[in-house]
Amino acid sequence: MKTLYLDLFSGISGDMLIGALLDLGVDFAALERELAKLNVKGFHLHFTRGSRGSIAGTKFDVHLADEQHHHEESKLEHSHVHGHEHRHEHEHGHSHPHDHDHGHEDQRTFTEIKQLISVSSLSPWVKQKAIGVFRRIAIAEGKIHGLAPEQVHFHEVGAIDSIVDIVGACISLELLGKPRLVASRVTDGNGWVDCAHGRFPIPAPATLAILGARGIPVTQCNEPHELVTPTGAALVAEFAESFGPMEGLIADKIGFGLGGRENKTRPNVLRAVLGRQDVAAGQHDWETDTVAILESNLDDINSEILGHFIELALTQGALDVFHTPIQMKKNRPGVLLTVLCPQDEADKFSELILRQTTSFGVRRTTTERRKLRRETREVRTAYGEVSVKLGKLDERVIQAAPEFESCKKVAAAAGVPLKAVYEAAAHALTDLNPGKDSASNG
Repeated sequence: MKTLYLDLFSGISGDMLIGALLDLGVDFAALERELAKLNVKGFHLHFTRGSRGSIAGTKFDVHLADEQHHHEESKLEHSHVHGHEHRHEHEHGHSHPHDHDHGHEDQRTFTEIKQLISVSSLSPWVKQKAIGVFRRIAIAEGKIHGLAPEQVHFHEVGAIDSIVDIVGACISLELLGKPRLVASRVTDGNGWVDCAHGRFPIPAPATLAILGARGIPVTQCNEPHELVTPTGAALVAEFAESFGPMEGLIADKIGFGLGGRENKTRPNVLRAVLGRQDVAAGQHDWETDTVAILESNLDDINSEILGHFIELALTQGALDVFHTPIQMKKNRPGVLLTVLCPQDEADKFSELILRQTTSFGVRRTTTERRKLRRETREVRTAYGEVSVKLGKLDERVIQAAPEFESCKKVAAAAGVPLKAVYEAAAHALTDLNPGKDSASNG
């Protein structure tokens, strides 16, 4: 498994991340094709080679149909790519009014953006990650304005170019092979920024809220500009497993994504290092994240209401929900209700527990997880193709299991017992996982 290290010494924005990934070798034509699946009109993409502070890299831009271009297209690296350098007034990304002012038609709610992504033909992984990035921004904006995430109207981040930046970054990471992503400490500039909330000191309110919700520390430097945009903050909060110096990384490729101006104190670039972990460093390629564990002891809840709550919580995005028999004070039988959820959604699910159950209080803790990297494949059986789930550690399959819903669908179509399809799929898995005699759910 490859590791992608983002060096945030000069901050991060969505367009800089895509530029860095293109510089690492992501195919621009493939990115265009995938973005076309969004069914959003009125934009076109550009990338060009350039430099910032004598560092050569790739500048990525999203241009809208109503923008006026003042010079002719030149045929550089790709015939369908405008090779000239378009200098807009945007700083790093497209997150503030001084970037692009498109008016009210670009305002969208989180619900509308989620629907736009969900109904597209993008891959399930890209949909999940892109919606996750927008969810982080919606939660942060909601706290700033005192609104539920679904009610938040995006202004700058609802604009077409920022939607393309976020979805395009997710697509680019998938095209790169979905590497494990780690990052340096987050560095932002100082001074003031004009945004939809008015004039505020850097870091911008949404940027600080997004990073804080994930528990990511931020350090300011003496660069008198914004270096980290809300879009950039949400992307690293969604994808980066950890933040710190490189540890045992062997660099295979190095890419530079260029920002839109020359900085005063440091080159305006995002350095992306694609490499391998040194085996001697004792690093595994498992995925890591931090989740919230919510618990409440209940001794007076109707079992039907408890069942309804579990379905409701899972529908709203809980990672897992379960209850365990316990003995409470005065020897009363009860249940321990447990909800696992993303760390930044702990308040949402705490409220759900308090509103939908008989709970008077919720205990909250956070914990780190180590997870196998998952892959879904199709295996051939006598009844048809079945989806199977693979769990990998250090690029080796160590867990494998048929997907229940796929087995159920194939069994219904073939008119055979579900058990027969499941056993056939488990047998087919031995070729993918020779170290196991039978499938494991891991």
